[in-house]
Amino acid sequence: MELHLETVALFSLKLAYESEDSSPILRDDLVMGDYQRDVFELLVRRGDVEAIQVKVDECVGLALEAVGGVDKPLGRELRRLAGDVAGVRTMEMIGAPIVALKDYLKDIQ
Repeated sequence: MELHLETVALFSLKLAYESEDSSPILRDDLVMGDYQRDVFELLVRRGDVEAIQVKVDECVGLALEAVGGVDKPLGRELRRLAGDVAGVRTMEMIGAPIVALKDYLKDIQ
């Protein structure tokens, strides 16, 4: 689960901050500080669904801006998938929505 969460953050931040003429954002970059696997691991161990949702929402918000907002087709689908994550109430239910969000972000890179 932690890897999927970190990947959602990474792909979101890549959309927001990476440009063709710059070096790629990697998992150990400073911008990933609050979104690294060990941070998510702690939240998962605690079962802190709300904190995970906040972190995912922060990243998705940046990605939404990068794709032109919810008025664009990519943004509408991104918001829908993020909404699925936001609607989860337990750790047992968060897996499928996180994987779907991760896969979508990977596809729109």
